[in-house]
Formats: sequence, structure tokens, C-alpha cells
Amino acid sequence: MARVAGKTAALVVAGIILLSALAGCGERPPPNIVNSTDDVVGRVIGALYGSPSIVLAEEMGTGREYQSGEDMINDLRVGLLDCAIMESTSAQELIEDSSGVRILDDPLLEYDMRFAVAKENAALLREVNAALVALSGNGTLRGLLSKYFAGRNYTYVPPDNIEPHPGYIVLAVSPENHPYSSMDWEGNFTGLDIEVAQAVCDQLGVELRIQDYNSRDLVTAVWFGWADLALGWVPIEGEDNVAISEAYASSTQVVIVRR
Repeated sequence: MARVAGKTAALVVAGIILLSALAGCGERPPPNIVNSTDDVVGRVIGALYGSPSIVLAEEMGTGREYQSGEDMINDLRVGLLDCAIMESTSAQELIEDSSGVRILDDPLLEYDMRFAVAKENAALLREVNAALVALSGNGTLRGLLSKYFAGRNYTYVPPDNIEPHPGYIVLAVSPENHPYSSMDWEGNFTGLDIEVAQAVCDQLGVELRIQDYNSRDLVTAVWFGWADLALGWVPIEGEDNVAISEAYASSTQVVIVRR
């Protein structure tokens, strides 16, 4: 009889543990504490690895890097993050089918996208700016922007009236900055920045060569001469070290929070 009682007690204890675990799974996440961009400062902030967003996250609070946007949103949803920072277009795509999260109405940061060029290379800067003027005039920039941000069916066609020149231009770019620059499933760079850089090089009649850099190192790559140009993230303080081209697009960083 004692043996039966012991088994019964063990089953009761196991049942309590199971019920407790199930109850834990159903716990509500903590309430949202980030209701405006001012509330972001000092928080635990998620951002994708290597993206411009992680630079902002680490400047404003405790940044946590993620390889996957889905993992980041899941951690935000259950309360392991206070908020997350992403480029606007990517954020809208990511949370389109995600419940329990939303994007704050006010953007965290809006900035122009520009080429970074070594200050010593004034000739290249003039050529890049002239190419951007030409690409704006012939509708290429407008077409590329409509492709990546309006879902239009635009295909860039290289000009056939540019005389090729020997040499090449090295572009430093981050692969973690969708839709501006990322890797496709074949390992090739793709995105708005890549197509703009290719179009600029086509206007100059030179080959484009791409090097993979973290967003933090883009300006450094140009400053030290490892690359001729950089695209993707040029913080204000970077202008002390490199020259900046005319703008070819704009970017918006937004904050994702729990509902």
C-alpha cells in the first residue's frame, strides 16, 4: 500500500510540474514601454547583424545583434527586447504577418544615401556626382527607386554609347542592409545600392568590384584606401574623414515595439 501511495504522490507532483510549465508557456509578455522614439534611449534594442540599425542601437542603448529578423521579432514579442530598429521597408515586410508587434508612427532617423569618397580623390567625387546627374536626368534613379520601393517592373539597361576605360572601382558595401544591399541565394550582391553603383560605373566606363564590409567599417575602408567608394551608412562624423557625394536616395530607420 505504501508503494501505491508513493506512486500516487509521484504522479501528483509530476502533474503539478506539468501544469506549471504549461501555465508558464501561456504567460503574457511584459507591457510595451517604448511608446515614442524618445523612449528608445537606454533600452535593450534588437537590430540585424552588420546593418546600419545596430550602429544606432548601440549608440542609444544596449544593442543585441541578430542574424534573423524573425528571431529578433520573436524575442521582442516575448519580452527579451524592449524594441527593435530596422530600415523602414524591411520592417514593414517583416512584420506584415506578425501579430503582437507594430511600428511606431514617428521615424527614428531619416537620412540621405550618398557615396563616400576619399577626400584626396576629388576627381573621382566629381565624376560620381556627374554620373548621378546623368542617371537622374535619364530616369535611371527614378526607375530603380520605383523598383525597390513601389514594386514596379523596372529593369536597368546599361548604356551602349559609353567608351570603356581600363581599370576598375572598388565598392565597399554591407550585405546586411536590405533593400539597399544584400546577398541573393547564389551569393551575389543585389539591391538598390548595388544597381546604383553599377550604373555609376557604367557611366564612367569602368568595371565595378564589390567588397563585403560591416556597416561600421564602410567609411574606414575608404579613409584607409581599401576601397574607392562606400555605400550604405555614412554617419555625420564620417564627413570629417571622407568626402560625400550628392544624394541618390533616402533611408528611414523605424522602431518596432510590442502592441
